[in-house]
Amino acid sequence: PATAAPARLEDATGLPPAYIEVGQLDAFRDEDLAYATKLSRSGVPVEFHLHPGVPHEFDSIAFTTDVARRATADRVRVLTSL
Repeated sequence: PATAAPARLEDATGLPPAYIEVGQLDAFRDEDLAYATKLSRSGVPVEFHLHPGVPHEFDSIAFTTDVARRATADRVRVLTSL
């Protein structure tokens, strides 16, 4: 069903703002990018981050790297702004 994966939604109008991040080597990269694009085209505010050169779960397997630290800082910034 469409609700099983957000990118399958046909109409994203009215959804709340979204924060989406994905690693460049992540298997879900293209789906995440498509969803971010769909949201944006529907007028939904989107903050999208594509982290270069990293796989899925990069922040769990390499949490001391600069890219993981930046991702964590971005998440904290977004969550504290809610």
